[in-house]
Amino acid sequence: MDEPVVVVDYDPNWVSIFSQLRDMLSDALGTLPVAIEHVGSTSIPGAAAKSIIDIDVVLRSVKDVQEAIRLLGRIGYRHVGNLGIPGREAFENPATLPAHHLYVVVFGNPEHSRHLQFRNYLRNRPEARDQYSALKKSLAARFKDNREAYTEAKTAFIENVLRQRAET
Repeated sequence: MDEPVVVVDYDPNWVSIFSQLRDMLSDALGTLPVAIEHVGSTSIPGAAAKSIIDIDVVLRSVKDVQEAIRLLGRIGYRHVGNLGIPGREAFENPATLPAHHLYVVVFGNPEHSRHLQFRNYLRNRPEARDQYSALKKSLAARFKDNREAYTEAKTAFIENVLRQRAET
């Protein structure tokens, strides 16, 4: 059984948790990343979220992916593959670190671009951010014990935001 889906109000501590994780990742990866991005709802001031930081490590080239996997393994991350999303490598984080999802992508990766577009749209549109927060809270109550259904139920909202963003 999945862990229960728990969505909480925005926590300003998420920014400092991301900063600490980013600094640790930067130390471990050196000059390999082009960027280490805070994505997902915890990166949107005022947004409700599961208290899990989403991080995209952006590399210059696909040639750098294996080296990133190796270096992350040295600091306790376990590579778990692409989880069905081509071009995005996922990692299980060490239990000693704050809860987070870590992904490695190559610059220009469509999934990473979607993360940034969605994040930036909601950062700049408080009404959309608040709608998404309310949706997430209602879905968390409805699908408390089913993360997959919770995630799937958010898809229409996300796709609509990305369509609106493309039209502006």
